[in-house]
Amino acid sequence: MPVTDAPSSPLWPRLQRILPYFSPSWRYAVLALLASTGAALTEPLIPALFKPLLDKGFAPGGFPLWMIPVAVVGLFALRGTAHFIGQYALTRIANDGVQRLRQAQFARLSRADLSLFHSQSASSLSNALVYEVQSGAQQLIGAFTEVLRDGLTLVALLGYLFWLNWQLTLLVLTVVPALGWIMKKLSSRLYRLSRESQLATDDLAYVVEENVLAHRMIRLHAAQDAQMSRFAQLGERLRRLALKSTVASAAMTPLTQLTAGVGLSLVVVLALAQSRGGAQGATVGSFVAFITAMLMLISPVRKLADVVNPITRGLASLERGLDLLTQTPPETSGDFRCQRAHGQIEWRATTVQFKPDAAPALDHLDLSVQPGEVVALVGSSGAGKTTLVQTLPRFVEPSSGQVLLDGVALPDWSLSDLRAQIAMVSQDVVMLNDSVAANVALGQTVDPARVQACLEAANLWSHVQHLPAGMDSLIGHNANQLSGGQRQRLAIARALYKDAPLLILDEATSALDNESERLVQEALQRLMKGRTTLIVAHRLSTIEHADRVVVMERGRIVEQGKPAELLSAGGAYARLHQRGEFSAQERS
Repeated sequence: MPVTDAPSSPLWPRLQRILPYFSPSWRYAVLALLASTGAALTEPLIPALFKPLLDKGFAPGGFPLWMIPVAVVGLFALRGTAHFIGQYALTRIANDGVQRLRQAQFARLSRADLSLFHSQSASSLSNALVYEVQSGAQQLIGAFTEVLRDGLTLVALLGYLFWLNWQLTLLVLTVVPALGWIMKKLSSRLYRLSRESQLATDDLAYVVEENVLAHRMIRLHAAQDAQMSRFAQLGERLRRLALKSTVASAAMTPLTQLTAGVGLSLVVVLALAQSRGGAQGATVGSFVAFITAMLMLISPVRKLADVVNPITRGLASLERGLDLLTQTPPETSGDFRCQRAHGQIEWRATTVQFKPDAAPALDHLDLSVQPGEVVALVGSSGAGKTTLVQTLPRFVEPSSGQVLLDGVALPDWSLSDLRAQIAMVSQDVVMLNDSVAANVALGQTVDPARVQACLEAANLWSHVQHLPAGMDSLIGHNANQLSGGQRQRLAIARALYKDAPLLILDEATSALDNESERLVQEALQRLMKGRTTLIVAHRLSTIEHADRVVVMERGRIVEQGKPAELLSAGGAYARLHQRGEFSAQERS
């Protein structure tokens, strides 16, 4: 992703993108505005107290002394209350908006086109959805708090200064163009550095993710030093970007203060000249009040200058999350609905090609599977078996040709109804960090009796019933508290619970020992009765009961028929046996 020196569009259109997520809290925005206005109006009252105090407070017969603590304490009590209400209201807006934005992002993530997961890493999506939304909203609302509070304070103090001495106030305003130029130049650099830092953070997080997922392989190949060097290089890049951002951010304050100092010196010179010239109303009290109010301008001006940094960083963070919403299309879905399919599947001249310069994974493949038929797909690695079954739930889209279920093209099916017809047990078992029961009944209401029956059929109940909370026990990240075979059986129990008319077994028994496999095969045989079943396997035990074996090579079907007939024919299926494609797996 290219990084430009400045935002691609003005500030207001960019803020309008996030406004719908925060605008429902408009009542709190009104409350924050009223509270901040009240707090800002108290600011000029502080220097205003000096004028009567110096002009009359030291003279005989001045105002009563008790008025001083009453006025000061009352003023600061009013100011503090207004600040508290304004801060709470803005924080409420921030948290409500973050919740709405996260919900919208997660909803889009859950229904996003699957190409998103090929182009973005898990760590990048996690950062955009969890951390950057929170960080960006906090920085942005914090900045708007400063803009609202200090902006109104600036207006109130300037109004008081114009009332005291309009000539001196106009002189103060001559430094405003210089301040604007400084802020514009530094903000464009901060924006670029912020986007570069986000990309560098994603790269660093991805290295950590890779090393966590592949920790065994990295240790086996003694690659720790190389990975540490890789991590150090990316960390150094992030460090340099952070230092550059600090320089750009830190330079803004002294430059604005220096500019304000020039204005202050000019004001003092002109004020003294007016006093010596006998100007009307040029008393010590009015001069002190003016200088005090003018010095009070420095704080809001400095904070408003600093506010560019969090606004820039906050918008850059939120825009990544918004891009997930606006630039990621949802999965396409048709209108055809069906509660339970018959189970007839047909591939018509189906081609799947992932890269233009690579051989197709499926090459004009034709195959028809009848309702209730058990079809085993065999072939060497890379033959296209898994790609073929992945087209059925539309995890892979054909480049050309059609896939039909019950005579209806898959794109015409309602996506939710289509996937409700399919249960899948893959060689790559993925479980949620939830209870055993919740993982078995994934997407459905938990029925304890059904869950237990499915666990028994998958030969896992004897283990689950001895867990501390039984089927309600948490199984950890990706079921790391279970062995590989137990995770596989838990996935089989999930398929049993779904009770779908179509069943896909992709190396479903690859992680089972012989005894467990025997018991699971019995359960699968009962499950497959009356259901269309596609089996991707290398083990004889998962093929011998198939109605038909389809042999694939390089994305094409080269042979199909009953297992015994194919073996006696001496063709591709027999050659797989001779090369040990099945026997090696059978002995494992």
